[in-house]
Amino acid sequence: MTTENPLLHQLHWRIIDQSSVGPHFHALQSFGTDDTLCEAVGNGESPSTARAWVHHQTIVLGIHDSKLPFLTEGLQYLEQQGYQYIVRNSGGLAVVLDEGVLNLTLIFREMERKIDIDSGYDAMWQLVKEMFKDFNCNIEAREITGSYCPGSFDLSINGQKFAGISQRRLRNGVAVQIYLCVNGSGSDRAKLIDNFYSIAKKNQPTKFTYPDINPEVMASLSELLQVELSIQDVMLRFLTTLKNHSEQISAGMLTSYEITLFDGYFKRVVERNAKMLNIE
Repeated sequence: MTTENPLLHQLHWRIIDQSSVGPHFHALQSFGTDDTLCEAVGNGESPSTARAWVHHQTIVLGIHDSKLPFLTEGLQYLEQQGYQYIVRNSGGLAVVLDEGVLNLTLIFREMERKIDIDSGYDAMWQLVKEMFKDFNCNIEAREITGSYCPGSFDLSINGQKFAGISQRRLRNGVAVQIYLCVNGSGSDRAKLIDNFYSIAKKNQPTKFTYPDINPEVMASLSELLQVELSIQDVMLRFLTTLKNHSEQISAGMLTSYEITLFDGYFKRVVERNAKMLNIE
C-alpha cells in the first residue's frame, strides 16, 4: 500500500475550476493566476488551493525553446496548424494544450520547514494514481525517452506517457502543475511538436539538446485505459480524491485580495513572454 504523502492531506482544500471557461481563456492568464495563488497561499492569506484549467489549441514553450535557431519559422508552422503559443515561466520544454488536456495545479504553503522538491512531485503522482485506482494499471513516474518535454516525473502506463509534472516556487508558495492528456491522440500531439522542432532547429548544432521525439511513446488516458474519458469525468475523479484528503473542501474564484495581486503578476507574465519571443 502506498504511504500517504502528507502534502495531499490539507485541513482545507479550496477548488478553483477553470476547466470549462472556453477558447478565449488565454494560457498567460493561467500562469499569472498560479503566481498570484503562490503568493496568497504562501503568505497565509488563502488556504491550500487546487486549480483545474483547460486551454484550447495552445503550445506552451519552455525557455530553451525560445532560443531555437529558426524559431520564427517554427512558430509560423504552429500558427498554420491553428495553434497559438506562449513561453511559460516554469521549467521544461514545449507541450501541447487543447480541449482534451486537463491541467491541474496544487498550491501549498511552505512553513518553517521547506517543502522538498520531490515531495511536491510525489504528491501529484499519488493524486493521479488514486484518481485512477479503479483501473488495473500501474502508473509509473520516470523519464520517457522520445516524449516531448521529458522529465523524471513523466507519468506513463506500459511505457507510454500521458502526463508531465512541473513546479513553480514563489514567496513561500509552491505550485505543482500537471498536464493530463485525457482524450484524443497522444501520438498526433507528439507529431506536432516533432514537426515544430524539425522546422525550428533544421539539424543545426545547438548548445542545448532538444528531444528526439518518437510519437509512439505518447498516448492519452482514453487510449491507454481503453475507455472514452471526458474532461468532466476526470474532474469528478479529481474532486472526489481531494475530498478524501481534506476535512473541508470549498469551491471559489480569486478573492478581491488575489485579484489585486493578479494584475501585477499577469502584467509581468505578458511582458516576459513578449521579451522571450521578441514581440514589440
